[in-house]
This record gives sequence, C-alpha cells and structure tokens, in this order.
Amino acid sequence: MKAKRVLFIGICLLAAFVLWTILIMSVDVQNVGQRGTAIGVAAFNTWFHRLTGVHMRLYAITDWLGLVPIAVCMCFGILGLAQLIRRRSLFKVDPDIILLGVYYIIVIAAYLIFEMIPINYRPIPIDGYMEASYPSSTTLLVLSVMPTLVLQIKRRFQNKAIRFTVYIFAVSFSAFMVIGRLISGVHWATDIIGSVFLSFGLFELYHSAVMYLDRRKENGI
Repeated sequence: MKAKRVLFIGICLLAAFVLWTILIMSVDVQNVGQRGTAIGVAAFNTWFHRLTGVHMRLYAITDWLGLVPIAVCMCFGILGLAQLIRRRSLFKVDPDIILLGVYYIIVIAAYLIFEMIPINYRPIPIDGYMEASYPSSTTLLVLSVMPTLVLQIKRRFQNKAIRFTVYIFAVSFSAFMVIGRLISGVHWATDIIGSVFLSFGLFELYHSAVMYLDRRKENGI
C-alpha cells in the first residue's frame, strides 16, 4: 500500500507540472521577455525578477555546482558497471541500480524535450544567446538526483552517522541550489516552480518502482 501511495503522489506531482505548464502558456501572457518574447504569468514573473535583480556570480557558482549531481550519477553508473563486470550478467546487477539508470535517462529526456520545445526564454541572454528557460534544467537535475543519493545511501549503509550526514548534505545543497537559481535572475520564478513539480514527480515514480521491487523480493517472486 505504501508503494501505491508514493506512486499516487508522483502522479499528482506530474499532473501538477502539466497544469502548471498549461497555466504558464495561457495566463497573463505578455511580450515582456528578451526581444519581446512571450512570458506567461507575466505580472508575477516580472515583479519577482525586478525584486531579485540579476546576480551573475551566483549564477556561475550554481552552474559549476551543477557538476555535483552529475558526479553522483557517474558514481552510480560506475557502481552498476562494476557489478556488471564482476557478476558477468546484466540480470545480476542490483535491480534498483538498473532502475536508477532508466530514471536518469528519463530525466535527461525531459530536459532535452524542453530544450527542443521552449515554453519561454530566460529573462536575460546568456553569453549573448537566448536560451530556453522552462523548466530550470539545473533545478531539475539537482532535485531529481540528490533524493536518489539519499535513498541509495539509506539502502546500502546501516551506519546512522553516514545516513544522517548524506541527508543533511543533500538537503542543504539542494536548498542552496534552488534558492540560488531563483534569486540569481537567470530564470523566471515559474521556471523554478515547474522544475520542482517535475523533478519530485519523477523521483516519486522511481521510488515507488523500487518499493515495488522490494516487495516482490520479500514475497519471493
């Protein structure tokens, strides 16, 4: 039942993301973006952007720190590869690691889809170029990957100190990155909110799938 509840939460969050995207595309759309591009929920977005201003140093810091979740992905990739080499069969690799690889591919696919089909553009040009802004790719990456770090550490380590340390790091790092991207001025506020819905929705689907596999294993299936 718990797996179903987590699955339901994930579906609700993804539905919220879809509704949020429709809202951005249809409510208070004004040509207030760079080069007169259309921005949804324009009054709120422009108000928030004027409130925070633009902080390129903070943008650069959060951009470089975006390598941290990529490093996490690589570590789990190496773990899966090591298991594959040692056990000599893909079917003997831990199922939750295989699922994790599939999950990361889905996250990358979501990012690429919105790069190819821009909902809106950033408030300012980046290195002279207009870039797709929705959803925030860095926020999506961080909030999709860091919860998997916490989950995997919890599954693979019994030491409470290690678990707690990783949890505090993941939460603190994620909070800094989300707030940093929000106030750096390189995204509209609605971009960040959309990423939160999408990333947590995808993670809960992964989490529910892992719980389902665990239950099958406990039942000897």
